Amino acid sequence: MNWDLFEGLLSGVNKYSTAFGRIWLSLVFIFRLLVYVVAAERVWSDDHKDFDCNTRQPGCTNVCFDHFFPVSHIRLWALQLILVTCPSLLVIMHVAYREAKQQRHRAAGGDNGHCLYPNPGKKHGGLWWTYMLSLVFKAGVDIVFLYIFYHLYRNYTLPRLVKCELSPCPNVVDCFISRPTEKNIFTLFMVVTTCICILLSLIEATYLIGKRCRKCILAGSSDSQDCSPSSAEPAGMEGQVFHGVDYKPPTASIPPTASSPDAPPKEETLP
Repeated sequence: MNWDLFEGLLSGVNKYSTAFGRIWLSLVFIFRLLVYVVAAERVWSDDHKDFDCNTRQPGCTNVCFDHFFPVSHIRLWALQLILVTCPSLLVIMHVAYREAKQQRHRAAGGDNGHCLYPNPGKKHGGLWWTYMLSLVFKAGVDIVFLYIFYHLYRNYTLPRLVKCELSPCPNVVDCFISRPTEKNIFTLFMVVTTCICILLSLIEATYLIGKRCRKCILAGSSDSQDCSPSSAEPAGMEGQVFHGVDYKPPTASIPPTASSPDAPPKEETLP
C-alpha cells in the first residue's frame, strides 16, 4: 500500500472538512480501518478452515458453511469502507477541478483576469451540494450495511453451534464455529463505531443546512432594511435642503433712500 498517497488523501479530506468531518475521519481511520487491517483480518483468517461438522460426508461442511456464512464479515467490511470513503474523495476532486479551472482562467486572461474562485475550498455553490451529498451517501451506505449484517447474522452475533440438514449431509449435523466470542466482540465494536459515524454525518449535515439557512435569513433581513420606508425621504420633503445650526441666511443689500441719514444731499438747481 502506498502510504504517501494515502496520507495525501487524508490531509486533503481533513483540510476541506468541518470539525464534525474531522472527527468522523479520525474515527474511520483509527477505529475502523486500523482495527480492520491489524486485528479483524487475523480473527477471520481461519474462518472456513476451522468450521467443523461432526460428519465425514464429502461436501457437507462446505455446503453448511456457505449456508450460514454467505458473505464473510471481512469482505463486507472492506466493501463498506471503500464505499464510505469514496464520497470524501469526490469533494477533493471537486476542489481540484475548481483550482484547475481558476488556473486556466488566469492563463487566458492574464493578471487582470477576474478571479473565479477566491477560495476554491470554500463550501458554496456546487461544492456545498457535493459535500452535502457526500454526507448523505456516507450515512446511507452505513445504514444499508448495518441492515445487511443484521439480516445475515441475527442480532449481530454468531452462535457457537449451528445445526445443518442440507444435502449432501446424511442427517442433521452439528457444526462448530471457530472463535465465536472474539468474533462477536469485533462485530459489536464495528457496529457501534458505524452508528457513531452515522450520527456524526447527520449532525454535520444539520450543521451545514442550519448555517446556510441562517446566512440566507441574514441576507434577506439586510435587504429588507435597505428597502424599508425609514430609509426613504418623508412625504412632502423631497428636494428640500437642510442646513446646520450655524447657518446664517444671506442678507439683501437695500439701496439708500432720501430719508436715510446717510444719503448724500441733493444739489439744488438754480432757476
